Amino acid sequence: MLSINLLRLHSVIRCCGQRHFHCRPSLFASARTHLMRTNSSSYLRARGSVTVPPSCLCLRSRLGLNSSITAFRPPAHRVIVQSTREFHSSGRLRAVPAPLIWLVLKPLQKLVAIILGRSIRKWWMALPDNKKQLFREWTWRRRWHLLGAVSGLLFFISLLFLTHLDESPITGRTRLLLFSKEAFMELAQSTAEAYMEEFKDSLIAPSDPRHQAVELLVETLVKRNKDIGEMSAVPWTVHVVDGPPINAFVLPNGEIFVFTGMLQAVADIHQLVFILGHEMAHALIGHAAEQASLSHVVDLLSVVLLTAIWAICPRDSLALLGQWIQGKLVQFLFDRPFSRKLEAEADQVGLQLAAKACADVRAATVFWQQMEIYDQLSGQPTIPEWLSTHPSHQNRVRQLDRLVPEALELRARCDCPALPEVDPRVVFYKSVQLLLDKIEKQELMEKEEKIEKERSGVMLPLPQSHPVPAQGSPPQLGGVLVTSALPQTLLSK
Repeated sequence: MLSINLLRLHSVIRCCGQRHFHCRPSLFASARTHLMRTNSSSYLRARGSVTVPPSCLCLRSRLGLNSSITAFRPPAHRVIVQSTREFHSSGRLRAVPAPLIWLVLKPLQKLVAIILGRSIRKWWMALPDNKKQLFREWTWRRRWHLLGAVSGLLFFISLLFLTHLDESPITGRTRLLLFSKEAFMELAQSTAEAYMEEFKDSLIAPSDPRHQAVELLVETLVKRNKDIGEMSAVPWTVHVVDGPPINAFVLPNGEIFVFTGMLQAVADIHQLVFILGHEMAHALIGHAAEQASLSHVVDLLSVVLLTAIWAICPRDSLALLGQWIQGKLVQFLFDRPFSRKLEAEADQVGLQLAAKACADVRAATVFWQQMEIYDQLSGQPTIPEWLSTHPSHQNRVRQLDRLVPEALELRARCDCPALPEVDPRVVFYKSVQLLLDKIEKQELMEKEEKIEKERSGVMLPLPQSHPVPAQGSPPQLGGVLVTSALPQTLLSK
């Protein structure tokens, strides 16, 4: 029998019964080398990686990884060596996505800035005048050192921006990208689960014709745009939600949500292809990561400005007013203009995707003209474009009209069937003109009828004083009845 001391290992060799395991090459090689060095005349020899069903020998390493060693065949007995201690490894932990951490820390940044700025103000107000003067002199003497420190900080910030520049996958535009698209995929998965929980009672079954129509259009867009690498890399999934909102959106992980209100708002299938192409363009280009990156930079700069506001303003009320003004300036100067820029880019890319899918790209402008009329008829207030996160309908129509000729050329190069000679934009314009003319004629007729009724009431004799009826004769109420009936006629109109 072999001596236990000669075969002392840092792992456990034990019998596994009827279970089958496969050996890891690294563990097998290390065990074989150690055994052959310990006893050069050992009869244990490697015979390749084979599986011995009833009597396989397993090696448990210090890390708690179970592996079988099937390359050793003892002559007449089994060797069991127990290690002095064992370790068990836990499951792999998933890192929290960076955008989620940023969303959590975003409100804390403002709170820290407010506390810091207010503390600086309180500290400065509590200082005596002589110490304030000494501090000013100390700052002036070291102005070049402070300027150098600020310049160094700006240099490192610029270096950070330059090392995080990225190129847009379709348009080739240079952009700042602090967050990776992979991190946003994890965040989008959590967002998709939340939306699925929210819309679980209103999701349309996949067998519904509306769901099948949207899914067929998405498949067509994917097949006709296979030359775009990002299009094939994203697993697109369609969800149709039964709801009145005229809305559709796509998450970065390819989850597509379309409301039935959007299906009722579009006039034909070509408009729906453009809408789907527009939303898919957001996911292909990675607009979510780009917008979050810019917002992160703006928030960091806003923290510095917010700290200065709370440190300089003499009272908390003025500091709150300055904070509100600072927040509005950030929205109107950075957030909303950048969002409108991304929407315009999605319109451009979506029009290209629809053109390669053989859709009539001329219908894209018609859709936004329809949306403008719908907003006017529904009484929704028209806000200026600089207050909105999306371009106005009129600007979208002008931009798409400018891009339609190029999209038609792209469509012709993709071996698509010829389009009808009748331009849907011209048809829509003529239809709107006929509708407006009809409404104008109807209003004119109602106005003339109203004037005629007013004239008929005025031409009747109106008594200056009510005559006293003679005794035994009926009262003359004709003029009084007409006069009292005139206001009711006007109110009914």
